[in-house]
Amino acid sequence: MVKRIGILALILLAFGANAHAQSDNKTEWYRFWVGSWDLTWQDTSGQEGKGTNVIREVLDGTVIEENFEAIAGSQTGYKGKSLSILSQPNGVWRQVWVDNQGGYIEFTGRKDGDRYYFETEVTTTPAGAQVQSRMVFYDITENSLTWDWERTQDGGDTWILNWRIHYTKQQ
Repeated sequence: MVKRIGILALILLAFGANAHAQSDNKTEWYRFWVGSWDLTWQDTSGQEGKGTNVIREVLDGTVIEENFEAIAGSQTGYKGKSLSILSQPNGVWRQVWVDNQGGYIEFTGRKDGDRYYFETEVTTTPAGAQVQSRMVFYDITENSLTWDWERTQDGGDTWILNWRIHYTKQQ
């Protein structure tokens, strides 16, 4: 009996190590996001917002396509799409976002531990401030995750939260 438990433990460790290795594979970094999601957030006035986000793999699985829509709250009617790809041959994740308010944003992806990021380049405002924005994906499980939209004006020493969305996978 003890021998069987030991063998079972070794098998579980092997599968666990393999799952971890897959999550470190750059081609798989953002695959956790694929699916149909219900979204909730609170806006700056405390009003609850709701939305949906359908993320799917397109173009033979080489591109991740996002389809966001705010359906309740102060941002009702806001819609956006993004396309994300592991750019070849440099192996860097890239994303472009467009929305129904004329927004267009380019991002570069990176991973740090169990957090995934899409970040803009640093830009200079007319007043001379250096600004950078980023999305952060964390607390990722099979059925939920948290997404933050943040900005910095001090080279990344301090990040200010603009928007936090809680994702729950649709059943």
